[in-house]
Amino acid sequence: MKKPIVVGINGSAASEAALAWALERASSHQVPVVAVHAADDRWISPEFQYHDLIRDRAAELLKTVEADAALKAPDVDFHAQLHYGSPGAVLREMSAAAAVIVIGSHTRQWTDGGPVTDRALQIVSASDCPVVVVPREFVPGKRGVVVGVDGSEESLQAVNFAAAEADREGDELTAVLAVNRPIRWIERETPPSGLNKVIEEEEKIVLAESVAGLRISFPDLVMHQRLEKSLDPAQALVEHATSARILVIGSRGRGAFARLILGSTAHAILVRVPCPTVVTRLHKVSHDD
Repeated sequence: MKKPIVVGINGSAASEAALAWALERASSHQVPVVAVHAADDRWISPEFQYHDLIRDRAAELLKTVEADAALKAPDVDFHAQLHYGSPGAVLREMSAAAAVIVIGSHTRQWTDGGPVTDRALQIVSASDCPVVVVPREFVPGKRGVVVGVDGSEESLQAVNFAAAEADREGDELTAVLAVNRPIRWIERETPPSGLNKVIEEEEKIVLAESVAGLRISFPDLVMHQRLEKSLDPAQALVEHATSARILVIGSRGRGAFARLILGSTAHAILVRVPCPTVVTRLHKVSHDD
């Protein structure tokens, strides 16, 4: 039996976009969909009769979602479930048996990460399978797969995932690497040394090596390599993926904060998702100190 696509729903416009994406993909790949609504009742006092209200509203939501799915994708094996607890904990538990977890992005974006921390970042960090974050403004029908590259083991996993995705759907693949240059104020205060040129040449090698093996597995895949010299990694990926069908990134890169569960680039992208964005989690990677 094929693993299902698990999509988190809460009645928001973003979760409706996530469900639409999940149904479209399930119909194309002939896999089941499980829509999950997590009723977070952890902070409700037993002295108040809110449990019945939460259960009734959740039942209404699931009924609406089931009717919508039957209308939009009658060929998809669809199930809607109600769980109790935090959305992050519920989806983390379900990720062990899921092909992918799908959630909607937040409609508000605060400069410090804001409310997105309570959903996308926690779910991505804890999930045992890839997670797709779908923007509220999801528009179907776009073409092209973009993948972030930085030479880390996670980015190589992301490249393999993206290549398989592009090849399966007949898309072109664009691998993007942003040059890891020194901070600009440091550049201005130091004598010319050709350091930037050396860094660029090294990054060109990293980019080329990251996609070099794909020709064997995907001989018909059309690939492009983009080395960005003026944008940071998150900005570069967001700009390249604005018109793409899907963006693929690793859960963590090779940056200075290697101990963090979710890398800074992934964090920055999830705050301003340009298109359906996959954060891969194919297998555990051990990082040395």
